Amino acid sequence: MLRTRPTALPSSLTLVLLLAGCAGKGADSANPSGGENVAQETAPQKPAIKFENPGGMWMPGQMTAHAETLKSLGLAYDPAALTDPTAFPLGAIVSLGGCSASFVSPEGLIVTNHHCVTRYLQANSTPENNLLDNGYLAKTRADEKSGGPAARVFVTTAFTDVSDKVLGGLEGVADDKRAGQIEDRRKQLVGACEGGRAGVRCTVASFYEGAQFFQIEQTELRDVRLVYAPHEGIGVFGGDIDNWRWPRHTGDFSFLRAYVGKDGAPADFSAENVPYKPKHFLKVATDKATEGSLVMVAGYPGRTQRLKTSAEAQQAADWYYSRQIQLYEELIAVMEGVGKQDPKAVIAGASRLRGLNNYLLNFRGMRDGLVKGGVAADKARIEGELQKWIEGDEARKAKYGDVLAQMATLTGEKTKTRERDAAHDELVRGSLLLSAADTIVRLADERAKPDEQRKLGMQSRDERDLEQSMQALQANYHPDLDRAVFRLYLQRAAKLPEADRPEVLTTIVGKKGTITDNDIDRALDKLYKGTKLGDAVVRLEALRASSAKTVKASSDPFIKLAAKLKPIVDEHKKQGETATGAMAALRPRYIEALRAYHNGSLAPDANSTLRVTFGTIRGYSPSAGAPVYKPFTAVSEMVKKNTGEEPFAAPKAALDAIAARKFGPYTAQEVGEVPVNFLADLDITGGNSGSATLNAKGELTGLVFDGNIEAMASDWVFMPPITRSIHVDIRYVLWVMDAVDGADHLLTELGVTPSI
Repeated sequence: MLRTRPTALPSSLTLVLLLAGCAGKGADSANPSGGENVAQETAPQKPAIKFENPGGMWMPGQMTAHAETLKSLGLAYDPAALTDPTAFPLGAIVSLGGCSASFVSPEGLIVTNHHCVTRYLQANSTPENNLLDNGYLAKTRADEKSGGPAARVFVTTAFTDVSDKVLGGLEGVADDKRAGQIEDRRKQLVGACEGGRAGVRCTVASFYEGAQFFQIEQTELRDVRLVYAPHEGIGVFGGDIDNWRWPRHTGDFSFLRAYVGKDGAPADFSAENVPYKPKHFLKVATDKATEGSLVMVAGYPGRTQRLKTSAEAQQAADWYYSRQIQLYEELIAVMEGVGKQDPKAVIAGASRLRGLNNYLLNFRGMRDGLVKGGVAADKARIEGELQKWIEGDEARKAKYGDVLAQMATLTGEKTKTRERDAAHDELVRGSLLLSAADTIVRLADERAKPDEQRKLGMQSRDERDLEQSMQALQANYHPDLDRAVFRLYLQRAAKLPEADRPEVLTTIVGKKGTITDNDIDRALDKLYKGTKLGDAVVRLEALRASSAKTVKASSDPFIKLAAKLKPIVDEHKKQGETATGAMAALRPRYIEALRAYHNGSLAPDANSTLRVTFGTIRGYSPSAGAPVYKPFTAVSEMVKKNTGEEPFAAPKAALDAIAARKFGPYTAQEVGEVPVNFLADLDITGGNSGSATLNAKGELTGLVFDGNIEAMASDWVFMPPITRSIHVDIRYVLWVMDAVDGADHLLTELGVTPSI
């Protein structure tokens, strides 16, 4: 499963809740339950595919440069349509704020991945009816279930280059001032863009490592409801054993619906709301996926690191991924231990636990690719070629000659405090209640300022979202789980050499020197026994009433702690901004050199904004000399994997339909039955989950939901021979709806006639 992948882990309350996804060991040893998918040497071979995808998650405005390539691959409409994010087909593509999705009917119906609706299932589950296991199908519109107050759909409506307004006149500005001035300018642009318009959200996003900025305007839909998610035996079939591996047999799909007020304007959840009417929606493919055919993915990929330097890649290889792997292993063990004691903790931690398992496997693959796969070394080689090119011309040497060396020096400086910095970041977001208290304290501080001087995320425009995040937190909160996770972070920090311990540790525990588990438990007893922030009503009231006076008068131990930590956290952030400002002065020169070296054809790193990637359906060989994997899997292979026990426990209705060969019109020539998943050579990353896979006509032919373990490090360097995306075939989606779950009303809404 793909999700937005953290590089430096975020610290906001909202992002504490955002972990979700998966990863693995390698295709050679995968699939112990069966599922052979290699092409046989005696099988007739199709002509070799001449197109070799060079990679690239392209901004819509860059698609003009690929027009001829797309035409040669069979694009059946004007490539210029792909340059406009508000036209068809890109106008149908939306963001869920961490996953991608698409409108598929004029009635606001949205298709995305199953793992992208984990929170919707979690929020509506009980130990007696766990939708995470059982799935859900709303028989009528009235049965569609709210995703909660923080559920969102973002529809992009404008995309404007504002680089000059953000960066102009910053030459010579001191390092400790530059980041702040950039933030102030972005904030002013956002304020002017929104201009008090209800339902409009604007962001100013950084591209090319801060060398370019675009203002993105979006309609924010706030009433989003769960319509349909299949049983976990389809939606999560294979679990972490199959995750990031091929062959794959996972029905990773689900449906939501966006609602608005009767006036058509975005509105909070209400029984009186009506379905949103999108300007564009995708139609189910009439030309289905075949080997070698053109496919495109349009979505909101999260983060890649291809424009980072070799020094940054080496630090990730040597330290970052190994550290995070150890952390995730420990967190998973702690959370599973609490879950064994209370089924409610299992539901509360479901989304986060799935995310941790996802990142654990993904980061193992990332580390292996950087180290064993030689990606870090390849990154250094490529950078050496760039430096040689720079030095081959006196004008280039004068302009760019020292930039790589200076950036390497700054990266080296950060290594001196990396353990302390990482532990600091973990502790300040180590508890959901501490994160909530921090939000309350910070909002109180910001409210004392004129609105235009408040920090981003703390302005009047943000207060409704902050309130809804406070409410949404309840679905993820369990007191024993929260305490156990916070305890682990404190224990990890206490084990560091004293010189590497963050100041927040001693502030929380109340002592320096040797810190024992008993010291940590005493501190946690005071916090959790005395707080009422675990109550959603109390938490929301505290946020709404937050002011310098209420914070000072509060007796809640978490609010008191957050107030005590605030100056420490602010100073830490200030030091980070100085380093960021220094790098911000260098990166534009580095990016300018890269773009010149590549003759301008350089995709920016993914940054959660709308992108298009294109390629073909094709298999791959996982290693030198290994057989080539075929690009399609089939339902009979799923049956061979089925054991009746998780994660290989397909529902009986699916097994019966397969046994009876009730395939209807959903068969594929390549497999002679219903296809499940297919491979393509597309360039994707976390955040692409749920992205529409489009055919040459712009029709919906599948949904991307994963990548392959051998190519995890392609986030750093794209590797054409082995980088593959994994998609659920739209024929399998329709077959499950028709033959397994009886979702005839949704098929009809999609323009498909039920036939089984």
